Amino acid sequence: MKSVISTITLLMLSVLCLAQNPIVTTAYTPDPAPFAHDGTLYMFTGHDEDDATYFKMKDWMLYSTEDMANWTYLGTPISTATFKWAFQGDRAWASQAVEHDGKWYWYVCLTEAATRADALAVAVADDPQGPYVDAIGGPLATGWSFIDPTVFIDDDGSAYLFWGNKGCWYGKLGKDMVSFENGYQEVPGFHDPACFGPESMKMNWAKGKEEMMVGYEEGPWVSKRGDIYYMTYPAGGVPEHMAYSTAPSVDGPWTYRGRIMDEADNAFTIHGGEVEYKGRNYMFYHNGALPNGGGFHRSACVEEFTYNEDGTIPFIPFTKSGPEPVGTLNPYERVEAETMASSWGVKTDRLAGKDHYVTKIDNGDWIKVREVEFGAASPEHMTIEVLNYKASGLVEFYLDSLGGNPFASFNVTADQVITMELLRPVTGRHDVYILFRGGDGQMFDFDWWKVN
Repeated sequence: MKSVISTITLLMLSVLCLAQNPIVTTAYTPDPAPFAHDGTLYMFTGHDEDDATYFKMKDWMLYSTEDMANWTYLGTPISTATFKWAFQGDRAWASQAVEHDGKWYWYVCLTEAATRADALAVAVADDPQGPYVDAIGGPLATGWSFIDPTVFIDDDGSAYLFWGNKGCWYGKLGKDMVSFENGYQEVPGFHDPACFGPESMKMNWAKGKEEMMVGYEEGPWVSKRGDIYYMTYPAGGVPEHMAYSTAPSVDGPWTYRGRIMDEADNAFTIHGGEVEYKGRNYMFYHNGALPNGGGFHRSACVEEFTYNEDGTIPFIPFTKSGPEPVGTLNPYERVEAETMASSWGVKTDRLAGKDHYVTKIDNGDWIKVREVEFGAASPEHMTIEVLNYKASGLVEFYLDSLGGNPFASFNVTADQVITMELLRPVTGRHDVYILFRGGDGQMFDFDWWKVN
């Protein structure tokens, strides 16, 4: 077996080992939509295909965290195939999901196969991981540039859907969350620069010509803090920056408040949303910073921020480090292999359901897990499970870096659950690196690990 890490891996260590943005490194994850529920922060994302040369998107993905340091892949619960009436295998664009009265509603944009019109749709489930079903068997609404839906639930339980590219529409949802109570309309004041930002010359694709249009571009995100309603959105044309407007009511009037994020690194779009989690405020967005990233290979990122005393949103700079952790990881309970802070080379499966694993494992690939709390007394053993065996290899565990000697090592020769004594004591809090060694070609899939 090869005993050294590949040169390309060593070169990437300095870039990815310390960086926490982007927060997912196993797939391209555009248009992150956060939602906090019962102590867990969920992130619903799109999925740019690895071979995309334009927007090529077939499904949507789900991740979660409880510590803002490690993110767990929870599968691919829905795809274009969930909606039989939609154009298949592409155009699975931006989305958002929420929980309401015990049900999960995932609002997406697609293309209606029969008419090729932009369409909004909604899938429903009893659990954030699904299974999801098409809630109405057809579009919720269709129209030119009817994309990028966002759902907002007000303090009284009323739900509203906003959406639109180079236009912005909204409607109050019925109690069933899958229909409009009284139809929908354009957001009041949309064409006023005082409401949605300074005008610039943009292409109006509906008219097939350029014209002066307000700063708002697409991807609205509506939230509320105190008595103030907030709408954040990509603005300024292409390339986009993030801006926002506020209002005293969900019906407006909206007032433009300015830029809050610059243009994304290596991407001409930026899309995301704001969420409060464990008493802290976070702004999600995407960039093109991963290897081979770009405008059609975008990745979810997140920054922490603090509202100004007057309720305004400050300018939020981009960082590679991301937010500070708000918890630790317990290695004495089963740790799913797909729980990680960063990685190199590996992928996650594309399955629905609740059983997932890390795959596409080659020599020199690695996974990083942050804030692992071993406690004052060292465990004695570690257990791992591997599956879908193709070739033998080693799984090695390191503390805080890939340098030095591993504290645990496993020789994989088949699909198996392996328990080994630790090579040396481990106490306290550490980052853990999991390194895979072997010959040429993929070796096996990695399911979980724990100490005891």
